Amino acid sequence: MTAATTSPDTRNTFQSTVGGYTVGGRAHSLSAWFVLSLRLMMGWAFAYSGFTKITAAEPFGAGGYLAHSAATNGNPLAGLFAWMGSTPWFVEFANVAVPWGELFIGLGLLVGALVRLAAFFGALMMLMFYFGNWDIAHGLINGDFAYMLVFLAVAAFGAGRILGLDAWIENYDLGGQTLGERYPVLEYVLG
Repeated sequence: MTAATTSPDTRNTFQSTVGGYTVGGRAHSLSAWFVLSLRLMMGWAFAYSGFTKITAAEPFGAGGYLAHSAATNGNPLAGLFAWMGSTPWFVEFANVAVPWGELFIGLGLLVGALVRLAAFFGALMMLMFYFGNWDIAHGLINGDFAYMLVFLAVAAFGAGRILGLDAWIENYDLGGQTLGERYPVLEYVLG
């Protein structure tokens, strides 16, 4: 018997230990298609949202949302949102960062480039929307929270390596060494 036949099959398996607890599992081979569909769905949604804000007849303005949206329903971050909405430089920053951030996050996901970085910022945006749209009438979980988790799943499963540019970028040959081998920190932004 050869070593290859005695070792367990580790394809499509994952395992992680956090705080002394280990979880693991084995994904179905069709999982790649579902992860790809999540990446493309969120990519389209964000690219479209950013594009429509950038090309709208009226310029995008975050000031009213920041100043007034979080002041209801006992939002734990109401003071932070009120500060953001009443601070002119932050409102100007948000007026640019929200539409362009949505567009670039969406494009990154659509082409599969810098997916972990794009998904991180997408999850951060959704976390801010979660608190900005605070409403716990139906519980703590809402669409913004669910989309945040979708972004985190896209990042965790390395969705940019599935029919995306991240696989090509990571394996780009730099004289006998791949870009990923030469710069291991890229693992945190590619995938």
